[in-house]
Amino acid sequence: MVLSVAAGAQVLVFVASGSVALLADLIHNIGDASTALPLGVAFALRSARAERWAGLAVVVAIFVSACVAGYEAIDRLIRPQEVEALGALAAAGVVGFAGNWVAAIIRSRAGRRLDSPALVADGAHARADAYVSLAVVASAGAVAAGLEVADPIIGLGITLVILRITWDSWQTVRGGHAH
Repeated sequence: MVLSVAAGAQVLVFVASGSVALLADLIHNIGDASTALPLGVAFALRSARAERWAGLAVVVAIFVSACVAGYEAIDRLIRPQEVEALGALAAAGVVGFAGNWVAAIIRSRAGRRLDSPALVADGAHARADAYVSLAVVASAGAVAAGLEVADPIIGLGITLVILRITWDSWQTVRGGHAH
């Protein structure tokens, strides 16, 4: 729920700003918000097998968001677009940070309490995403300083971080160790 509210606010700012860095963060936050459904079903069923499938659904959602974000960032490098509403863009990054930080606390505590590797992985992932959202703030600052190309480059950076989160989450869900 927390990420859905943050993503909703970010959608409005994306429409106004056209920032691909925000789009990468937004796509990822929407994907993360959607992972609550398979995790909720798994816990309702109280099934280890359902939880493993839910964990896999989380990993797939993270990976798909990385692919979409990467595609959009590369497209913006090839076909640049002006980024506007820089104050709102920076605020959207702060909202993304706050939403992910709260989600991380909730998911991590619940995962430890329920002894759920999938939920612990989701909490760690949300914590990393909080810092990724701060890259949107950096994008707004760089564009304000006249570095328009910084926005798609930061979008690519966010994509790489999302891919790393995908790998770490996969390791956790399959029973390995995240690094």
